[in-house]
Amino acid sequence: MLEGKALIQDTDMPKRMQLQAMSCASQALDLFDVADCKNIAAHIKKEFDRRYGPGWQCVVGSNFGCFFTHREGTFIYFCLETLYFLIFKAAAAATPA
Repeated sequence: MLEGKALIQDTDMPKRMQLQAMSCASQALDLFDVADCKNIAAHIKKEFDRRYGPGWQCVVGSNFGCFFTHREGTFIYFCLETLYFLIFKAAAAATPA
């Protein structure tokens, strides 16, 4: 799915949140050098924490692997320019029985 310059690879987010994720990523790329993935990710994470409550995670880069559990409806993975963006809200930890 193509939204402007962003190509969504996978998502379960509501459309409104998807658009916010891509907009926030675009803003971060305007603020930081494309090689500054750490500050780009921090910008996106802080914005999502502010808008949607704490617990968001963000990974930005051109080459990374991951395996995680997320809350339903909070995951998006997309490409914008030369970078890939993974944004999700961590799942609550299971309590021991």
